[in-house]
Amino acid sequence: MNDERRWALDAFGYLSRPCKYIMSRLHQRILLLLAFVPSLLLAQTGTIRGFVYDKQTGEPIIFTNVILKGTTIGAATDVNGYYSISKVTPGAYTLQVTYLGYDTAQKAVNVVRDQILTEKLYLSKSAIQIREFEVSGAKQEAQTQVRTGVTKLTPRQIERLPAIGGEADLAQYLQVVPGVIFTGDQGGQLYIRGGSPIMNKSLLDGMVLYNPFHSIGLFSVFDNDIIRNADIYSAGFGAEYGGRISSIMNITTRDGNKRRLSGRVAASTFTGKVMLEGPLKKQKEDGGGSSSFLVNLRHSYLDRSSKVFYENVQQGGLPFTFTDAFGKLSFNGTNGSKFNLFGFNFTDGVKYRQVSDLNWNNWGAGTNFVLVPAGSAVLIEGTFSASNYGITLKEGELDPRKSDIAGFNGAMNFKVFNGEDEVKYGVEVLGFRTNFEFFNSLGREFKQEENTSEIAGYFSYKKVWDKVVLEPGIRLHYYASLSVANPEPRLGLKWNISDRLRFKASAGRYSQNLVAANSDRDVVNLFYGFLSSPDNLPRTFVDENGDRRDVKDPLQRANHIVGGFEYDFSDAFSANFEVYLKDFRQVTNLNRNKLFNDTDEFADKPDELKKDYIIETGKAYGADLLLKYEKNNWYLWAVYSYTYVDRWDGMRTYNPVWDRRNNINLVASYNFGKFDAWKVNVRWNFGSGFPFTKTQGYYGSTPFNGDVNYDYTTSNADLSILFGPLNQGRLPTYHRLDLGVTKTWRIDENQQVELDLSLTNAYDRQNIFYFDRVRYQRVDQLPLLPSAGISYRF
Repeated sequence: MNDERRWALDAFGYLSRPCKYIMSRLHQRILLLLAFVPSLLLAQTGTIRGFVYDKQTGEPIIFTNVILKGTTIGAATDVNGYYSISKVTPGAYTLQVTYLGYDTAQKAVNVVRDQILTEKLYLSKSAIQIREFEVSGAKQEAQTQVRTGVTKLTPRQIERLPAIGGEADLAQYLQVVPGVIFTGDQGGQLYIRGGSPIMNKSLLDGMVLYNPFHSIGLFSVFDNDIIRNADIYSAGFGAEYGGRISSIMNITTRDGNKRRLSGRVAASTFTGKVMLEGPLKKQKEDGGGSSSFLVNLRHSYLDRSSKVFYENVQQGGLPFTFTDAFGKLSFNGTNGSKFNLFGFNFTDGVKYRQVSDLNWNNWGAGTNFVLVPAGSAVLIEGTFSASNYGITLKEGELDPRKSDIAGFNGAMNFKVFNGEDEVKYGVEVLGFRTNFEFFNSLGREFKQEENTSEIAGYFSYKKVWDKVVLEPGIRLHYYASLSVANPEPRLGLKWNISDRLRFKASAGRYSQNLVAANSDRDVVNLFYGFLSSPDNLPRTFVDENGDRRDVKDPLQRANHIVGGFEYDFSDAFSANFEVYLKDFRQVTNLNRNKLFNDTDEFADKPDELKKDYIIETGKAYGADLLLKYEKNNWYLWAVYSYTYVDRWDGMRTYNPVWDRRNNINLVASYNFGKFDAWKVNVRWNFGSGFPFTKTQGYYGSTPFNGDVNYDYTTSNADLSILFGPLNQGRLPTYHRLDLGVTKTWRIDENQQVELDLSLTNAYDRQNIFYFDRVRYQRVDQLPLLPSAGISYRF
């Protein structure tokens, strides 16, 4: 067993004891609280709960309504297909579920007072092609959930964008989500409502994932064939999430086919892939458990194929390659309880313009489960996992830059349903070890190796009245390695002004320990490393008012306020408008002004010139407008985002490199032909220019290198750059049109062949990526880029 795995197991064992104690005490307190719910009301009613599945595959049907026929009583399924209808008057009912593309399912049930009835429902795909729009669970969810700053995505939505490289991918769809800014096709990053990438937390089936995007920027590590659902929280997220101060991306993968062996084989000008899934024990409607497997492997050969197909794009081709491997085992009980085992290995490499070589690897394994206790209205979910991420960047003759993070995380979450009201509480424990090495251009070394552990508990209560939804919450996040306990209150509110118009708002306090192993001021961040909150910080910093403040602890902190409206013009056409403010009260950044090592020799030098890191503050505010139309075979999505981001570094206020004022995304998708055999997708994006620091001039710099006998009269000076004011310039505007056409040939009920053709940057707009100051040449993003892909599904 290697050191990293042994460390993770030892740390998990050490932290599991306090975790169990906290969980037991928290559970006792919650049960006492719930005892105050009027027992008479509960004793006079019953509960119906269960799961809804696709009859053909056994996959859960998510976000659809389950109702008692002839009444307005019902509930929407969650991401596991679970529903719970409580406070039902005893009697005979017909349980009914309707979902677009499936036949309606019904089942007779008899509700008994003070008892819980568990029922599974199976939906069969409709043999008739449905052209009319049907209302799903989204309407009920909109009226009973706060939903500020959240976008829910499914594979079907992701496939409505032009498939760049012949494969639909989450990374491509995230670029059209409200509030998301994308900085480039080659090494670009996603910035969400003013936060930098390190402030975004990515979860894969509950596991913390440290780098979800490949270097080319067009692909994530989440192949679309393994995704069940993706929830993007851009601001104001609830108490169940923490450890980051900007956003949360929660990815849930689907289970393998529980009925039959199936799969998909695909190849394109960018990648090749194979996916295989099937039952280990088949699912049966008449009861009994089941189990299944899913294996997915994807490899990019773009570094070789681009020399054949895309020689015009860049001399020598596009230097990107990656491999993604994912596997999952699912075990399901008779009553719907389940647990999964999953593992992955993601690798990435790029040889960029013959000046830098980058490689990273991310592997991990874990388990998650859903437990439906008999005779209890509580739903229990849990996750336990461990992972390792390492990255190395070699630039020219410089020493390589390295970063490693090895960690584990575990969580237990509890949900209690009482009608439309809901109580959620739980505990999370995590630990990680960071190892970071870096030399700056002056030859000064940055190095850190730290062990970090965190424990958090949370509680939230959602109360639904006729017109109002109120969801207060509290999270207590304890950073054990820093001995800092941070209380984080959260609040959500929704007011259903009418059946079509809804007001919503949320607010919260957030903190995090992780710091980026690169500077926010870098335009191109190929190196994406991590380190824990450093102690090599200035003891004080000057705020924007000129007051000197003490640095009490190294945590990064932010407050969020979000408000907005939802309006349904019709069942098919809706609008969502939100305004937000993120107040970054303390942000840690690499000190680009460091001139001296922090040793006794330079004790008289100011901290701003010798500490490895500096403290910054700042604000991000803006507004997002989303218009969505979905009816028959049309899907239209239009987003306008206004963003303002600033930072104060103790000496100046500046706009970071992702401060894009205006961003527009327009998406259109249309299906036509027999069985919707043809699909046309269009996406257009416009963005105003990013900030950048202008070059004022060049000068010769003599490298004495500490040698007092150095003869500067006979030496050759190095070319050095004289920079202008920080980020006072603006790059040109960006706009791009992408087109895609998909043709599907259905061989039989289970087999089909699919051909994808796409054009990226269809009118060949020359969009600047950055300017290479040393070579004095402009580097553009992708030009006109055709791509094709073919797949066979069985």
